[in-house]
Amino acid sequence: MTDTSAFSDSFQDELKIYESFDEMGLSDDLIRGIYAYGFEQPSKIQKVAIVPMSKHNDILAQSQSGTGKTGAFTIGSLSVVDTSIKAPQVLVICPTRELSQQTERVARALGNYMGLKVLSATGGNQLRSDIVALKSGAQFVVGTPGRIYDLIRRGDLSVEHIQYIILDEADQMLEDLFAEQIKCIIDNKFPSTCHLALFSATMPSNVLEIAEKYLNNPVRILLPPDEVTLEGIKQYYVKLDREEWRLPVLLDLYQHIAVNQALIYVNKRQKAEWLAKQLSSQGFTLEYIHGEMEVAERKKRMDDFRSGTVRVLISTDLLARGIDVQQVSLVINFELPIQRENYVHRIGRSGRYGRKGVAVNLVSEEEVKMLEDIEQHYSTTIAELSEDLSSLGVE
Repeated sequence: MTDTSAFSDSFQDELKIYESFDEMGLSDDLIRGIYAYGFEQPSKIQKVAIVPMSKHNDILAQSQSGTGKTGAFTIGSLSVVDTSIKAPQVLVICPTRELSQQTERVARALGNYMGLKVLSATGGNQLRSDIVALKSGAQFVVGTPGRIYDLIRRGDLSVEHIQYIILDEADQMLEDLFAEQIKCIIDNKFPSTCHLALFSATMPSNVLEIAEKYLNNPVRILLPPDEVTLEGIKQYYVKLDREEWRLPVLLDLYQHIAVNQALIYVNKRQKAEWLAKQLSSQGFTLEYIHGEMEVAERKKRMDDFRSGTVRVLISTDLLARGIDVQQVSLVINFELPIQRENYVHRIGRSGRYGRKGVAVNLVSEEEVKMLEDIEQHYSTTIAELSEDLSSLGVE
């Protein structure tokens, strides 16, 4: 047993900690895929979540952004896949096309030696190509709620052999726009051997109440609010006496910080486009991305950012969750998020998987109370940024 302080005290006794993948009783082919992918030691969430999934438990798991949740639920679910069955056995539902494609890449790599067939099914794909992939025996299906529901409703996605339904970013999946679609999907006649796993960095109480209706005696891995923010990320704010100071302050920040890659968050599509225009006119090489953009263009811009061709990406909360770009060391909230939980998801884009990162918040008079609410809820300290920016330590 090791330090279990990352998880809520009430469940520590139930959680067995596995220090290595070799201890988990996984198949040789899956182990080969894990090591070939580059995983050497399991992260905290992987140490406690993989084996309960391999034993067919429902899971309610919360873990900080960038700590290996995707690896945890992918390895856990692949441990119950029978590759002799050429039909869907794992169904992962997530909020965005980008997150679906990222999970697809992870599953393909981890399941490589198993001969696993993987499909990412999202709006923007040709429906015909998804149907062809399913007919050819896709066993691990990840996608967005609308496309997944459509494929099930049409009878193209058989649920007969599904062993796990996984909701990634479960808090978002169980409220707002997605809740009704998720209910329609889960209400299908899945086999009695099917289990449900919910994963997210944040689990508001109202979402936990909804989750309890779906889960059957789940293994719970939950964090108290004061452990949700990320230890490796330094958080700062800059107080703006006037709203029109946002852009000059941002420009001043950027001229004084040498940074590898940065994400700048805004709340609305129009603001993303406006800010990109302003920064481009100042000579910055950057892109912006939002949910109303054509799928092909979104993919191109994400690929440019991942490859490092573009160093600065302006984004709405489309990219607040789950997107792993290794080189991001700085997140700037040009505006504080409308939803408090998205603050943690946004700043979690830096400091991925234990690396160091910095988050800087530009805060107007109207946003001061919101910043204080974030500090109080997550028991975190967001310090005022000093004029000496060299102390930031952003690389």
